[in-house]
Parts: sequence; C-alpha cells; structure tokens
Amino acid sequence: MNKDNSANFKKITQDEFLLALFSKLQELVPDLSVKNNARNSGLRVDILRRLLGQCLTDDERAELYNLPKGCRIREGAKIISPENLKIGEHCWIGENAILDASGGLEIGSHTSIGLSVYIWTHSSHMTNLLMCNEIKSKMIKRLKTKVGSGVFIGGPSVILPGVTIGDQVLIKPFSKISRDVPSRSIVDGVDIKEGVLSDKFLMKMSRR
Repeated sequence: MNKDNSANFKKITQDEFLLALFSKLQELVPDLSVKNNARNSGLRVDILRRLLGQCLTDDERAELYNLPKGCRIREGAKIISPENLKIGEHCWIGENAILDASGGLEIGSHTSIGLSVYIWTHSSHMTNLLMCNEIKSKMIKRLKTKVGSGVFIGGPSVILPGVTIGDQVLIKPFSKISRDVPSRSIVDGVDIKEGVLSDKFLMKMSRR
C-alpha cells in the first residue's frame, strides 16, 4: 500500500474498533434486542474486550488492558471500571479474579491476585434492603481500596471495600479482609499476625 492510499484510512481507537465489530455482527442478527445508549456501549466494549482476550496469552491480555510492564492476567479474570484502576509493574491476576475498581482501586508492584479472589470497592446491599435496586442507585456506596507492593493473595479470598493492605503481606486462601492490614503481616482466614514478615524471617522462608 502506498503512502497516498494509507492516508485515506482513519486511525481508530480500540473501543471504536470493538463497537464497529459488534455493529457488523448485529447486521447478521437484525432481530437482536440492543439498546445503544452510553451506558450499554461502555459495558459492551468491556464484554467484547473480554471475549477477544480469551484468544490471548496472559501477557498479551495484560497489554490489551494497557496494564504496566510485566503484568499478566489469566482467563476469566474481570476488571470492573478499569479506568479507575492504578496498578504497578509485574503483577499477576489469576483465573476468575474480580477486581472492582468502580470506587477506586490501587495495587502496588510485584503483587499476585490469586484464583477467584474478589477485591471490592463498592457495596450495593442497601439498594435491596431499601427496595431501590435500580441502575445508578444513590444507595450504592463506593470506597477506595488499596493493596500494597509485594502482596500475595491466595484464592479464593475476599477483600471488602475501603480496606488498605500494606506492603509484603501474605494472605492465605479462604481469607476475608474487612479491616486494614499492616505491612509484613500474615492473614489466615480472619486472623491477622501483624509485622511478622521481617527480613530475617523472609530470608529463612526462602531457604526452605
């Protein structure tokens, strides 16, 4: 293709490409019920990106989501509101993990989010209890959640909204984090052993 012809092609964003692809698919199924409003278009881009991501490797999938250098994201993992996610380099996100960034989510570098780990930044139970379970209900509460660097979260585990987890924390499988966890701690279920992961202790563990 010569330069003159290539200049006629408009460079489109990834989101525009995915929506254009869906539009072509829609032509094949004209009776499909589709509501093309701003909310649904945003959700549709996320759905299409996840479908496309199933064909990629974990590092390629991370690039699709514009994650930093060295990050990997496994099949079935989901990031809610990725525009509100701030994540460091060399992070690993396991199969079927859910990272809810709708209320703001920060994750440091060299952190692993295990299989079926749920990290939440919003709570919607009041929409049910008060009979107002509607789109964009004012009863949805959002709180920023932070996970430090060098954290291992074994799955399945749950991190509740508004929690801050420090650096170099080991969270064992089947744990529930409902309060802040200091750096260098071990979490087992709901029990927290604070500050036990000293440099000396970590060196001893690495030699086993």
